[in-house]
Amino acid sequence: MIKEIIVVEGKDDITAVKAAVDAEVIATGGFAYGHKFIKTLKRIGEKRGIIILTDPDYAGEQIRRDLSKHIKNCKHAFLPQRKALKKGDIGVENATKDDIIKAIEKARPNIVDRNDIFTNEDLVDNGLSGGLNSREKRESLGEILGIGYSNSKQLLNRLNSFGVTREEFQLALERIEKEYGK
Repeated sequence: MIKEIIVVEGKDDITAVKAAVDAEVIATGGFAYGHKFIKTLKRIGEKRGIIILTDPDYAGEQIRRDLSKHIKNCKHAFLPQRKALKKGDIGVENATKDDIIKAIEKARPNIVDRNDIFTNEDLVDNGLSGGLNSREKRESLGEILGIGYSNSKQLLNRLNSFGVTREEFQLALERIEKEYGK
């Protein structure tokens, strides 16, 4: 059983996650949660830890940001959008068991002592910003590293906030290079 409590958005997400892993799962009910829910998550976070696994869409990102603003010791698990898509609907409930397991295995905490080792130059030099297939490369990088898809500015923030090492970054780039070429 997974020690941390997994936080998702809705009931269908709970069903999908529980079918994939042995864990306790709580739903936010979208944006309907309030101060009491946050307080409960803080207590749970202190005792067992929390993994946030929201939908890979705008609303999911807003919920993730809001929760992590209030709960400092949480981990983040990300599903690639294409792996959470079914008939035009994006959501955790649409992902396969294997994809949910992989996302949870790659969950990363926000680093309290942020170390800005990556710069915009790293993104440009490696074709992750302002180049051919940059978007696709960022999407692949986010999936490989388990930090989700983001635009260039968000990617830089996630690389530095989630404690990605230079070595992890280089290994991920090598995998991407095989897929896209330089």
